[in-house]
Amino acid sequence: MTRMRFLTACWLVFCAVMLGGCAAGSGSSEGMIPGGAPAQRQPNPDGSPRGAQPGGIDRQEVARIRTELAFNYFQNGQLAIALEEVRAAIASDPNNASAFNVLGLINMDLGDNPRAEEAFRRSLQIAPNDSDLLNNFGWFLCQTKRERESIDRFLAALKNPLYTSPDKAYLNAGICSQRIGNDGAAEDYYRRAFALNPGNPAVLMRLSDLYFRRGLLNEARFYADRFNRSFEVTAESLWLALRIERAAGDRAAESSFATQLRRRYPNSQEFLLLQQGKFE
Repeated sequence: MTRMRFLTACWLVFCAVMLGGCAAGSGSSEGMIPGGAPAQRQPNPDGSPRGAQPGGIDRQEVARIRTELAFNYFQNGQLAIALEEVRAAIASDPNNASAFNVLGLINMDLGDNPRAEEAFRRSLQIAPNDSDLLNNFGWFLCQTKRERESIDRFLAALKNPLYTSPDKAYLNAGICSQRIGNDGAAEDYYRRAFALNPGNPAVLMRLSDLYFRRGLLNEARFYADRFNRSFEVTAESLWLALRIERAAGDRAAESSFATQLRRRYPNSQEFLLLQQGKFE
């Protein structure tokens, strides 16, 4: 495909276990899952909850709430406020893995990769076996051109039998494998993701595009059709389906997709490519 904007639209992608939401996904934070294991609560010497302050304030609870606020501001693009909130969360509880994870997301979006990496590594020092955090750090490594190292992190995340989103780690491993030219491994990871979650739209698009580029048109059509039947069509999905049918010689189907693309997305880059006759 010309671009894979679809992942940005629905793929950051990735539902939050700790924070109870889905990342809206923008810029370099695509593919990240906010989450992480909360620090274990140990009582103070006097038997009171650790982190409790005079008046009954629990510093760990304050950190949890401020981390949620930080992530919500991050989703809304209010990065300055998000940064302020997550720093307050860490000040309240320096062992909150989720707070450091969100700090990593924010710094990554700001383009401050050194601080982002420092935050992600700190989150994993606190919760080294947390699959969401391993996935997030893996995506960061992939985005900073350390794809081989990133795949190791995704595979580490998948070792946890209780991981609730293994299809997303497989998808990320496939994306990063393609970036280093290993389409065979990418296909295997995508197919594993599909087996775990046949309704993952990003997996459907990736598999369709991969098979189209290989000239396996029946396979490409299967996944493109599944996407277009199950989800609202996008300019990208229509453009892919159009090119599949063009390559297959089905002019009626090609014309149908062209009509839909013109009617639904007349200002899209894909429609411009159609007008210019640039099908490759």
